Amino acid sequence: MNMEIERRYLIRRPDEAALAARPGCAYTDISQTYLRAAEGTTERVRRRGRDGQWRYSHTIKRRVSLMSHIEDECEISPDEYARLLRRADPARRTIEKRRYTLPWEGHAFEIDVYPFWKHQAIMEVELKDEGETAPLPPDVTVLRELTGDRVYSNAALALSVPREDA
Repeated sequence: MNMEIERRYLIRRPDEAALAARPGCAYTDISQTYLRAAEGTTERVRRRGRDGQWRYSHTIKRRVSLMSHIEDECEISPDEYARLLRRADPARRTIEKRRYTLPWEGHAFEIDVYPFWKHQAIMEVELKDEGETAPLPPDVTVLRELTGDRVYSNAALALSVPREDA
């Protein structure tokens, strides 16, 4: 079990070629499917990687506060991934996204670019505690903070995608 503390932001969709060309920036493609789960928890499986090189994980999360949740995540085999997919929540679509990891001022900012939005994306940064602040990358245009806004959580996006702000 791991406590995850993060701030999330709705941002203007970056130029992906320019972002990928930044020193230290890397990307991975993610396919994320939510499973039927116990009340008060979210459960998902992920396939992540690129160029046919995939890793699989299973995650159970329980919210503790607006910024924090307890996360239990483990790597699983392709067979276990296929088995768990049979428990997919039929009300939720699988989320496809490209995640860029951008190092900035001692933090790793994760920028998720989704195929269903043309003008916006979501950026998050993990923190050591709820009082910590992280300086935002200056070339990222923040539209607004989403920390605690469940409408923009990946689990909520799997149910319904809000219209674009930008």
